[in-house]
Amino acid sequence: MNIYYNDDANLELLKNKKVAIIGYGSQGHAHALNLRDSGVSVTVAEQKGSEVWKQAEEAGFTVMEADEAVKEANVIMILLPDQIQKIVYDKSIAENLNEGDTLAFAHGFNIHFKQIVPSEGVNVMMIAPKSPGHLVRRTFEKGSGVPCLIAVEQDPSGSTKDLALAWAKGIGGTRAGVIETNFKDETETDLFGEQAVLCGGSAELIKAGFEVLVEAGYSPELAFFECMHEMKLIVDLYYEGGLSRMNYSVSDTAEYGGMSRGPRLITEETKNEMRKILKEVQNGQFAKEWLAEYAAGQPKMEKLRKENREHQIETVGAKLRNMMSWIMEQ
Repeated sequence: MNIYYNDDANLELLKNKKVAIIGYGSQGHAHALNLRDSGVSVTVAEQKGSEVWKQAEEAGFTVMEADEAVKEANVIMILLPDQIQKIVYDKSIAENLNEGDTLAFAHGFNIHFKQIVPSEGVNVMMIAPKSPGHLVRRTFEKGSGVPCLIAVEQDPSGSTKDLALAWAKGIGGTRAGVIETNFKDETETDLFGEQAVLCGGSAELIKAGFEVLVEAGYSPELAFFECMHEMKLIVDLYYEGGLSRMNYSVSDTAEYGGMSRGPRLITEETKNEMRKILKEVQNGQFAKEWLAEYAAGQPKMEKLRKENREHQIETVGAKLRNMMSWIMEQ
C-alpha cells in the first residue's frame, strides 16, 4: 500500500489548470475554499438562484451553471449527491468535456457502477477525504488535514495520479497522509461500512439497547445517556487509539463485561448478514435499488426518515440536549 505526504505532491500542477467544482455542498465548499487558500483558481457550479449559489457568491467565488463552468475548465470535480450526478453529467457535463480534460470525484459510486462513462480521452481520478466536508475545512484552517484516498480510472495523459496528489495536497490531505486505491475498492468498502457499521449497524444497536432498557422499566432519560450520549466518548477513544485505548480507559468491569458479552450480540449470524449486505454492494443490487428509490420520489426513504424522527430516543434526546448547550460549541 502506497501512502503519500506533502513532499510527494506538486501543487503547481493544479495551479496551472482551470478548476471547476460542481456542487457547493458539504464536500464542495470545503474543496473549493481549501484549494483557493492553496493558490488554485476555482470556479463553482451551482443551480442558478439557489441558496447555495448565493453562499458561494458570498464566499467570493465566481459561480456559473454547470455547462458554462465545464466549458471553461479543464479539471472538473463533481461533488453532487450520488443519485444526482448522472442527471447533471448527461445534461450539462458530457457534451462540454474535451479530450485531455480531467474528471474528478470524491466517491467512486457513479464510475464503478457505470452510471457515468466518460470517453476514453478524458482522465478520470478520485480524491476522497475520509471525513465529512466541514472537517475537511476545519482541519485545513487549523494547519492539518484529514487522510484521503486517491484513485485513477482513466489516464490518457499519463499524469493523472500526479494531478490527484496535487488536489489532495491542495485540500490538506497530504498533511495527514494519502492512500492509493481504486474506484472499485473505495466504493464497495465505503458503502459496506456505512450500511453495516457506521450508519446502519451503530444506529440499530443504539436503538435496540435503548428499547430494551425502557421495556424493562428504566427511565428513557437514563437509557438515552447509557446507549446514545456516552457512545461519543467511546468512539473518541477508538478514534484516538483503537480498541486497546478504549479498553485501557474504561473500568475493568466495563472491559471484562464488554469483551465477554459483546460476542453474544455480534454473532456468526450477524456476520452472515453482513456478508449478504457486502454481496448486495458488490453485485450492484444496492446501487440499483437506491437509484430506483430516488427515481420513484424516495417513498421508502421518507417513511424510514419519519420512523427515525418519531422514535422515542430522538424525542428524549432533543429534550436532554437542550440541557447541554455546550454540545454545539464542540
